[in-house]
Amino acid sequence: MEIKLKDAQTQLNQVVVVGYGSQKRKDITGSVASVPALALKQPIPSLDRALQGSVSGIQVTQATGQPGAGVTVQVRGVNSINAVAEPLYVIDGFPTSNSNSLTDAGVTNGPKINPLASINTSDIESIEVLKDASATAIYGTRGANGVIIITTKKGKAGVSSINYDGSFGRQEVIKTLLLLNSTQWEALRNDALINTGKTAQTEAQLNPYGANTDWQAVAFRKAYSQNHSLSIFSGTERTRLAFSGNYFKQDGILQNTNFERYAGRVNVEHDYNDKFKISSYITGSRNTAQVAPQGVVPAILLMTPTTPVYNADGSFYVKNVFEGTYGNPINTLYNQTNRTTTSRILGNIAGDYKITENLTARVLAGVDIIDNKQNRYLPATVYEGAGYSGLGEVGTLDSFNWLNENTLTYNKKFGKHSLNVLAGFTQQQFKAEGAITGSSGFVSDYDTFNNLGSGSVTSVSGSGFAIAPSSSSNVWALKSYLGRVNYGFNSKYLLTLTLRADGSSKFAPGHQWASFPSAAIAWNASSEDFLKNVTAVSQLKLRLSAGQTGNSDIPAYQSYSQLGYYRYNFGNSTVAGFAPNSLYNPNLTWEKTSQYDFGFDLGLFKDRITVTADIYYKKTTNLLLYLPLPATSGLTIITNTAIANPQQYENVGSVQNKGFELSISSHNLTGGFVWNTSLVFAVNRNKVLSLGGNGVNQFIPDSSLPSIIKVGEPIGSFIGYKTNGLIQAGGPVLTPAANTQPGGQNYVDINGDGKITQAADRVILGNAQPKFTGGITNTFSYKGIDLSVFVQGSYGNKIYNQQRNVLELGTGYTNATTTLLNRWTPTNTNTDVHSAYQDPAPTISDRFVENGSYLRLKSLSLGYTFPQSVLSKSPIKKIRIYANAQNLATRTKYTGYDPEVSSNEQSAITSGVDNGAYPNNKSFILGIGITL
Repeated sequence: MEIKLKDAQTQLNQVVVVGYGSQKRKDITGSVASVPALALKQPIPSLDRALQGSVSGIQVTQATGQPGAGVTVQVRGVNSINAVAEPLYVIDGFPTSNSNSLTDAGVTNGPKINPLASINTSDIESIEVLKDASATAIYGTRGANGVIIITTKKGKAGVSSINYDGSFGRQEVIKTLLLLNSTQWEALRNDALINTGKTAQTEAQLNPYGANTDWQAVAFRKAYSQNHSLSIFSGTERTRLAFSGNYFKQDGILQNTNFERYAGRVNVEHDYNDKFKISSYITGSRNTAQVAPQGVVPAILLMTPTTPVYNADGSFYVKNVFEGTYGNPINTLYNQTNRTTTSRILGNIAGDYKITENLTARVLAGVDIIDNKQNRYLPATVYEGAGYSGLGEVGTLDSFNWLNENTLTYNKKFGKHSLNVLAGFTQQQFKAEGAITGSSGFVSDYDTFNNLGSGSVTSVSGSGFAIAPSSSSNVWALKSYLGRVNYGFNSKYLLTLTLRADGSSKFAPGHQWASFPSAAIAWNASSEDFLKNVTAVSQLKLRLSAGQTGNSDIPAYQSYSQLGYYRYNFGNSTVAGFAPNSLYNPNLTWEKTSQYDFGFDLGLFKDRITVTADIYYKKTTNLLLYLPLPATSGLTIITNTAIANPQQYENVGSVQNKGFELSISSHNLTGGFVWNTSLVFAVNRNKVLSLGGNGVNQFIPDSSLPSIIKVGEPIGSFIGYKTNGLIQAGGPVLTPAANTQPGGQNYVDINGDGKITQAADRVILGNAQPKFTGGITNTFSYKGIDLSVFVQGSYGNKIYNQQRNVLELGTGYTNATTTLLNRWTPTNTNTDVHSAYQDPAPTISDRFVENGSYLRLKSLSLGYTFPQSVLSKSPIKKIRIYANAQNLATRTKYTGYDPEVSSNEQSAITSGVDNGAYPNNKSFILGIGITL
């Protein structure tokens, strides 16, 4: 009974970090969730992976398996169409973005590297997620997409320890796709030739080298990883210290891809006297990645099996033997340099001065410095570089982000009343400078990108043989005034009022400032007399909040008319000059998100069971949409050679999100054998309400994709044709494709005009938004043995499998999926697989918009902690050994490599597309943790 009482007391008085301060869990009025400590102990490469399946209302997608690459994170749905939809991250008090653009100089070709990969996950003490307006409004313009607060480990008074955690792992591709072998492909190609009215080829023509190459088997490998972290903690009553160092190396499952990180951290807190305290948190890191070039996975799948990997002399075969213009992907992986290196320093120093017993002043200054350098070299020996006689490119992107915060906090308890008042002024400025240059026509590939001047064709704009030189610089600044009042009466009735005013340089004068208010009330009903005798209820709190937050996360200078550099021909002479490439928009201003939330926190049986549930409604107005300009703007002609469709940001349209979240934790068994369960579940419904009127109710951001933004539909919807069986002899022919013979694909004639057209016969085929997401974690411990089982899933989302669409073309130009073994032939008419035909144009239809639902054994971990009786005579305080398996088993109907995919990474409007993304892996890890 005493132990249970202690647990309940800990739960009620748990201190949670919120914006610009901390509160006891029982005093919080907003929707704030904490990532379980167990999730932070898993061997993960970046901290955002810990959010997946551990907090309700957060959708996390590992978009690509490239080592070090980013994930997409959405808190309570997607608010924005063109503005950044990722949450704000606050690391030890410093607010920063996780946009992939921060670590992308524009040269590396392929998946982008995650800025958060610079943070050592072993350094993290806690992660809090602020979800409703009451919790996020204190961050104003940057709070609309949610706020994730990361706190790193610090030293404690009277406690000293040295900690080492090391692990080694092995990874492999989750599955490979079933493709044709050489005999099957030869039959397919001849069928396609004959059906297109051409002559079949001989064996010598089809397979001149006698090859039967399994390109996936050659490209994928069993890859290894290692992670080593060493930390030192020490503290006295006045000074607390924490030092850490980390080395992480992960080889990719694709040949010659990898990610490597060196990181260090210093956290210092010193009480100068009873009134003045100084604290500083600084981390530095340097990471390097060899990135899989874009298009290499499609090349692996589409290379014909009759194409050899090597020539007879051992050199790489250059390209596909037949019409598909794909270079040898193994040659590309091994010999193309595609490297990105990022150095980062993130730190701050703060001083807290206690003016009176109840009033404290705090001044903080911090910087986030990111330097990214990217090198790319395509030697003449790879297909992509042969036409250039070698192509080298170098790019740099350096950003400097400084922050100053000045706050006053007043804390007072008088009788049954408690009051906490926060007031402050903050200012922040971000500046980035970038440059790119390149050269081609090298005599030798020896120097690669290290001697660009030796290329015979240096960067000449429009030359087609080298990248044009470019440089850029952009600056934005943000000033803010903020205030918050927390009032409590008798620890039962709680009130929070928040107001933040932000001024951004991104908008024109007159529209730079906006205010973002919120209010929340909470009732600790379990403290009432009528519930005190209900022993089953240990806590019950009802919460209600409303407020407004904003979003200004678009490129700088979008409200101003900008000039671009152009070359033009006058009288057979080329002249250079400047011309407008955007229009002045003096009314451009913030996106605004209004949110309402009702929730409750329930504890049963002395908190043996805890339940948190929320329902919410969000509406985002004044969307920052990137819209095409009309021809009457005059910019279309001016920019015709540089920008096919000139566009500009405008405030039009609105988006809605509404949903339900549920978190349940239970201590099922206690005592010698302990069993705990944690369950999270979330439903979100997203809908585009308006695109500004004027007859505009939809737009397609990329004509090569089925992605569409349409009023009444969710962001990330897909449009295409509906299939309607195959063309039969004497039957109707309803297809936009070239194959109109029996065996070709028929489609539904939506408007009944007897023909299939894009304008009239495409319909919504689904969307990338899941109907619900969830996760369940069970942990077991007995004596020194611990076991954790984490299952995570997503249901109801669709994926456009663009790669499958190409693999099922059946042209014989490239390899194909084994689905085509059941293709239509005159002797196999009872099938839904079209005949072979040499038409290289894919048709987007419901056949390739697949069910993306999945249920995954995300993590399985088994550990053993040695008993103190074994360690008592040694300086070692604790030893734990463990084994971990990730992505061990997946149940899904998706036919691609993995349902956790999005080739367009952080793009919300083209999410859910699989165009041959780098596949995810399953891993097996062994590790040890030692504390001295």
